[in-house]
Amino acid sequence: MTSPHPSSAASRYRALLSPLDLGRLTLKNRLVMGSMHVGLEDHPGDLARLSAFLGERARGGVGLIVTGGHSPNRSGRLTAGGAQADERTMTRHQVITREVHDADGRIILQLLHAGRYAAQPLAASPSGGRSPLSPFRSRRLTRRGTRRTVEQFALAARRAVDAGYDGVELMGSEGYLLNQFLAPTTNRRRDRFGRGAEGRRALPLAIAAAVRDAIGEDALLSYRISLLDLVPGGQTWDETVVLAKGLAERGVDVLSTGIGWHEARVPTIVTSVPRGAFVPLTAQLRSEVDVPVIASNRLHDPDLAEQVLARGEADLVSMARQLLADPHLPRKLAEGRSGQVVACISCNQACLDKVFVGKRASCLVNPRAAHETELVLTPVAPRRVRKVAVVGGGPAGLEAALAAAERGHVVTLFEATEELGGQLRLAARIPGKEDYALALRSWRMRLAAAGVGIRLGMRPTPADLAGFHDVIVATGVAPRPVDLPGFAPSAEPPAAGPQVVTYQDLLEERAVAGERVAIIGAGGIGVDVAEYLTSPIPSPTLDARAWREHWGVTDPSAVRGGVTAAPQRTEANDGRRAREVHLLQRKETKIGAGLGRTTGWVHRAELRRAGVIQHRGVTYERIDEQGLHLVEDGEARVLEVDTVVLCAGQVSVADLAAELGAGASRTSPRVHVVGGADLAAELDAERAIRQAVEVASAL
Repeated sequence: MTSPHPSSAASRYRALLSPLDLGRLTLKNRLVMGSMHVGLEDHPGDLARLSAFLGERARGGVGLIVTGGHSPNRSGRLTAGGAQADERTMTRHQVITREVHDADGRIILQLLHAGRYAAQPLAASPSGGRSPLSPFRSRRLTRRGTRRTVEQFALAARRAVDAGYDGVELMGSEGYLLNQFLAPTTNRRRDRFGRGAEGRRALPLAIAAAVRDAIGEDALLSYRISLLDLVPGGQTWDETVVLAKGLAERGVDVLSTGIGWHEARVPTIVTSVPRGAFVPLTAQLRSEVDVPVIASNRLHDPDLAEQVLARGEADLVSMARQLLADPHLPRKLAEGRSGQVVACISCNQACLDKVFVGKRASCLVNPRAAHETELVLTPVAPRRVRKVAVVGGGPAGLEAALAAAERGHVVTLFEATEELGGQLRLAARIPGKEDYALALRSWRMRLAAAGVGIRLGMRPTPADLAGFHDVIVATGVAPRPVDLPGFAPSAEPPAAGPQVVTYQDLLEERAVAGERVAIIGAGGIGVDVAEYLTSPIPSPTLDARAWREHWGVTDPSAVRGGVTAAPQRTEANDGRRAREVHLLQRKETKIGAGLGRTTGWVHRAELRRAGVIQHRGVTYERIDEQGLHLVEDGEARVLEVDTVVLCAGQVSVADLAAELGAGASRTSPRVHVVGGADLAAELDAERAIRQAVEVASAL
């Protein structure tokens, strides 16, 4: 194991950028692109796109790439058409390994058997049964089937190395098959692959030994090990350490740490999880084994990653989503451009939320991710350079200005307020979304580096824009008004009855909510406002210890699986004074039903814990001195509240676009409308940013 040493290129990240001898492979730095399925792995027709995606990360300078999971056999596929490391597929993958190696990169293939998580009828698991994540009941693996699984892992690993991969990773975490064999809750076998902790780890150890024999000593063998299952009946810490030592004895070169099963009721990767929340466990494992250890989960900040390595808490750091956001992060660090790193905000909206519903992943702040062959920012020839005005400094405007400038156009960005950020700036004020501010800081730095002129506090007129070739209107949205008696927002509390405010007034602190609050609208913004009004102060996201207590995460040495029931919120253990908050929606559907697949359940859990009173199928009538009048379940009632917050959707702010269109002539600038100014329904930052880049790419 090589020790970190100063890098001549960027001493600020000397540990992160130092090389490492891993097995018989030398990595250029300690950054690992962790495995993440992006939806390009399953179909041969997507191979060129997958190759371009992985090649871009190799050119960005990452030390080691781990692919998305490929099953060793049909029963282990995630879906019926899911990726499998069969002979034909691996032969085709030579285009990927050549692409990565031509960029001086290193890449290993992850072998993943889904077990009871497989959403297909051939699913097989240690003891049979159905998981919460699949509509199919898995069959119990026979003893012969278990032995056959060992052979199939070894065959798949050999095929991967023959295809040019530098090695393989065995997925033994996140609740997949190998993890299922290790946990008493899913392994109730009475044969040699069950019956106590030694029997439960027999299969993972046998597979590790067989794979090492199959790939030889020169190829890299990684094992993704679960440090904290976060499910009742999971592993104990002592069992994890014994497994780790057994894996090292069987030839595993590196242990990549994983946290939490996919079915766990504790968040592990969303933005409300504190940065580095699970590093102490990684450090503990590193102190007990003699092979390098990779830290993971919410370690997207290069400064934090550097600290983890410099303190000796890990040997490498895994960043998956961060390298979706910025494939050139390692190169930027090495060149002293850390301020220009595109910040991952762990929102999951365009990546994991898409993958879990069978769509291709991308990235909210980098729509080119996994779309490298389709969304191309080609530099313009000098004679084709255009003067471009971008009006509006929200996410769509920021990305439009940046993309146009990076192509070589001369860009000026106008923002009517004194701050950039638009709706994203408001989102950053929600407890648990503090990292959204990182994205805004990154945009500001990149705009400056690209030479974009920024005019704050200016709302340009058509006359101001007459000298530009193109105007990109990204003026965003405004809160939708409610056309009912008493619903007009008021700057000051009335003499009697509730004050009506918009969510924007509340989050920008132009208004203060009282002790009894009604929130009109239970979409994403309504849920955010409910959390803003009820979350503990300070936010648990800013204190890893408080967050672990908040979610019932405990020492796996003391509690099997490392999780207990999370404590309920009370005034005694909560820094915020308890409020009575009502969250109301017209729809009959479950509140939060439209939120992201990986994040919605977290928000709903927080609402329940905070005691937010939820109302569905509501008809609003009026607001007067008595309060908010409504009809619920066919009965009229009045909510006696101090404050009513309007979160009833948004409307496009498109006045400028209309003015420019009305006065257009042959010499007028071309007008492009993007983001919320184009479509306000279901406020969607991912769509807005992607549309902005598409427009800029076509200028």
